[in-house]
Amino acid sequence: MSKEEWFMHEQELRQHRCCFTGHRPEKLNISEEQLCVRLGLEIDRAIEDGFTTFISGMAKGVDICAAELVLKRRVSDDRLKLICALPYENFGLHWSASWTSRYVEVIRHADLVRCISQEFSYSAYQRRNEWMVDHSGRVIAAYTGESGGTRNTIAYAKQQHIPCVIITP
Repeated sequence: MSKEEWFMHEQELRQHRCCFTGHRPEKLNISEEQLCVRLGLEIDRAIEDGFTTFISGMAKGVDICAAELVLKRRVSDDRLKLICALPYENFGLHWSASWTSRYVEVIRHADLVRCISQEFSYSAYQRRNEWMVDHSGRVIAAYTGESGGTRNTIAYAKQQHIPCVIITP
């Protein structure tokens, strides 16, 4: 496949991929149950709009909740795929037992796990977020307006002309 053919193929795939971004639970001011309901509605809308592959950055909170929702829907819709984009190897294995267990379970059932960097660095998070946007046709974000990785990801998506659906808690 030539570079041009690969690029055209990637652009087509991108139109069926959607990624997630959002704050960690302590920043959201919304219960996980309420968050899951709102994320579930946006995931269902994305599926109705033809998105079948979902990319999660696998951070605590929005990312893991969204990934779990995609996996639940995949049980009855085998078109759905989940890609886990990790900022670096062994990310997510240092949290509380509850979050680590959920993380490991999602990784176990993912269709693809992609490590963006080999080792920890603060820049690995932004590189992971940009990789997710660069491979997506839509971003679903749970965002309070606070500065940080979620704001940066939304700003990057807008620069790349990728539509963002914002869930405001």
